Amino acid sequence: MSLSMKKPAKGTILIAEPFLGDPSFDRSVILLTEHHDDGSVGFVLNRPLDLKIRQVLDGFADYNEPIFYGGPVQQNNLFYLHNQGELIPESVEVYPGIYWGGKISAVKELIESELIDESEIKFFLGYSGWGKNQLDDEIKDKSWMVVKPKFDLFQSDPKTLWKDLLISLGGDYLLWANAPIDPILN
Repeated sequence: MSLSMKKPAKGTILIAEPFLGDPSFDRSVILLTEHHDDGSVGFVLNRPLDLKIRQVLDGFADYNEPIFYGGPVQQNNLFYLHNQGELIPESVEVYPGIYWGGKISAVKELIESELIDESEIKFFLGYSGWGKNQLDDEIKDKSWMVVKPKFDLFQSDPKTLWKDLLISLGGDYLLWANAPIDPILN
């Protein structure tokens, strides 16, 4: 799982530095789905909630995977990432093989007919957003590491994703991968 440092762009991954100090993003791994002059949008990949899709959308088929915390913005809205862009109309490709959004009626139908399974889609409440130059400034302040994704978004373990990515960076990051959230507890 070798990773290379990048500039932020659509389809890159943000890894929170070990002692960010922001409870919304501590030890977060975020997939950027948009990054341009006006701002950035992404979804936290490693914060499952104790919620299922049936609790959020009426009449949805059995789907056992948890919904994820996508970020602190618009937490009453449901978003999704998937690998079924050919089957879900109006999907937007984020990077090769990974799509954002599309028609929810198509998603519902595909899940009900078992043409898409739990390993091919992730649902999020809210998103992570940055205004003009905000993310670039946070990266300059070393709040985030930016890497090219080299892992399976749908198969990765959210409980260990942040640590696994730090270990894959090697060097000094190996030390930080095992550090407690509160360094005083070390």
